[in-house]
Amino acid sequence: MRLGFVVSSLAKPELRSHDGRRWQNGPHLSVSLIHLRDMITYVNSRQIRMYRLSASLAPYATHPDMPAFADQIGQCTDELAEVGSLARNAGIRLSIHLPPYAVLNALDRRLAARSRAEVTLQAALLDAMHLGDDAVLVTHLGAAYGNSVSARHRFVEAFVELPAAAQRRLVLENDDTRFNVADILEIHAATGIRLVFDVLHHRLNNPSGIPLRDALASCLASWPKSQTPKIHFSSPRTEWLSVPGQSPDAPRLRRSRWSRHSDFINPFEFIDLVRLAAGLRAFDIMLEARGRDLALLQLRADLATFAPELAESLEIAVPAENLHTSALPERSGLPSRK
Repeated sequence: MRLGFVVSSLAKPELRSHDGRRWQNGPHLSVSLIHLRDMITYVNSRQIRMYRLSASLAPYATHPDMPAFADQIGQCTDELAEVGSLARNAGIRLSIHLPPYAVLNALDRRLAARSRAEVTLQAALLDAMHLGDDAVLVTHLGAAYGNSVSARHRFVEAFVELPAAAQRRLVLENDDTRFNVADILEIHAATGIRLVFDVLHHRLNNPSGIPLRDALASCLASWPKSQTPKIHFSSPRTEWLSVPGQSPDAPRLRRSRWSRHSDFINPFEFIDLVRLAAGLRAFDIMLEARGRDLALLQLRADLATFAPELAESLEIAVPAENLHTSALPERSGLPSRK
């Protein structure tokens, strides 16, 4: 079992996940890849075997009004291959969660077109890194627009229209308010798309009352036997949250409170989930915690204390000599492409 964290490091805040400069300053994928090389080197040094890439590695690449940014992948084929090799040699599983503006089932045609372009571009980026089929693009079903049945049908239609390379990378996650596990299982039956089970979302949005183990098993079964499924795990934030304009003594009781991720992972909830999954096929777990890599490292320590038999199942050991970084330019020589 591999554990992963999302995009940025809190233990090494000086590391960047991508080139975050504004368009006026000419940001570029080539610079993002230098940052990513440094991040992968750090991730490997902490024996972390899964990492979620930023969805902004190629800045503005699908912006309809900025065509100058469109060919970044073609301009960085060698660098992409080298960074992909770096991750493969370290045994690090990479993935991307599509940005919120990628809504495949959008009613607005321009938004739907840009969403398809975004999926196609991100899939091409992972392909250019020569990553295996477990390097996936995670998306949600989208907006309901007042009619969840039509929304699901539009998603299926949009998926079918995607290039085969994009379909091969895309996976679908249940969400916390609109589309639950039963909904995404319906999409899987129609398209064959693989499913990512989000534990907290299922607890928040399960109108059919599907037992957690059954929901998990159904999503795992959507993956080919040759691939390792992944799921998402987070603990809900429980702090007392004040609301602007409200008395500081008034607790925030809206359901959205429980969808907020906590800083760290509750180890006892995590242990219960993994033990509940005993007998199911193996899977990897992306941790969605505000503490990022610190939360992952703390959870590993907690497992060693409270569930040593589970700690032994974590996949962390990869020989350090497998990591090679010499083929990428050093930070002092950042390329300038405009």
